[in-house]
Amino acid sequence: MDSISNMIIIMKNGSLAGKESVLIPYSKMKNAIGECLKKAGYVSEISKKVKSGHPVLEVNLLYVDKKPKIAEVERISKQSRRVYFRMKDIHSVRNGKGLLVLSTPKGILSGKEARKEQVGGEALFRIW
Repeated sequence: MDSISNMIIIMKNGSLAGKESVLIPYSKMKNAIGECLKKAGYVSEISKKVKSGHPVLEVNLLYVDKKPKIAEVERISKQSRRVYFRMKDIHSVRNGKGLLVLSTPKGILSGKEARKEQVGGEALFRIW
């Protein structure tokens, strides 16, 4: 299974179930995605821990007025079909209420950061 899809679905399901935090198997890519989501205000805390001898990422989820900040996610680029955006193809998600996450030569960036840095890249997912 696709590990990035697994990560965002775990966070979505955890937030819809009202969980305070979720545990995700650790990788550098997932850590970078978590830091991007933390910077954008979708999660409050990211920390690497060891559980049963395996590294995991503990992600603390955010809620606004008891409603989850992460309501829906959409995977764009998949293992079977990679999708790349040029800088001019990057647009706002849900009229600015969502976030586009890209893998660029400058690292994992949100859509706004990628436009500011004037880089394109592989579109990983949308979150709102």
